[in-house]
Parts: sequence; C-alpha cells; structure tokens
Amino acid sequence: MPSHETINYVEFAARDLEATKAFFNRAFGWTFDDYGPDYCAFSGRGLDGGFYRADMAATTANGSALVVLYSDDLEATLNKVSTSGGQINKAIYSFPGGRRFHFIEPSGNEFAVWGQALEQ
Repeated sequence: MPSHETINYVEFAARDLEATKAFFNRAFGWTFDDYGPDYCAFSGRGLDGGFYRADMAATTANGSALVVLYSDDLEATLNKVSTSGGQINKAIYSFPGGRRFHFIEPSGNEFAVWGQALEQ
C-alpha cells in the first residue's frame, strides 16, 4: 500500500521504448508490463515507474533530477551497463560516502549507479 505523501512512482520519456526495455532487462534484470504501444511500466526495483514514448530525454545537463541506482559491485555493474548498450558519460569517481558512475540509456536518459567506497 502506498504511503501518504511519499514519492510513489517515477516516469521517463523514451524515444525508443523497445531499446530502453531491452537495455534495462539485460543490464539490470528489469521486466516490463506494456500498456499499449506507447507506455511500459516496471515495478519492484526500489521505486515503481514507467517509460512513455516521447522525443525528450532527461539529463543533468538540462536540469533533470538524477535517478541513482545502487550496486554491491560497481565495476561489474558498469561492465553490464556498457555491454548492454549504455553509454558511460562519467566514469567511476569517488565522492564523500562512496563511488559512482553515470550512464545514458538508449533513449537518452541519464542515470547513475553508486556503491560503497573501496576498503583501504
């Protein structure tokens, strides 16, 4: 049951729904429910959401909010993103509290993945 006045769902534009679905399935194991030819939804991935067909894309360069995923193995996740068709636009870097990288999925949306700092 959704909680009152909390973030419940997120939606993204997607130029190519099929390529976006295939990418997230290969890279992260996401599955989708199609609602007609122009919308698909995902659930059980930390926050439910969907992709709708549109020519726009969300990137931090154009002021978009950044959705950040978590990984227990940042290098392995970066490899899966790369081999699944994602474009790495910021290589792994450290920040206070951990490390992360950014990527662009096939429809042009930017996401990031973070992980714990390497133990010294």
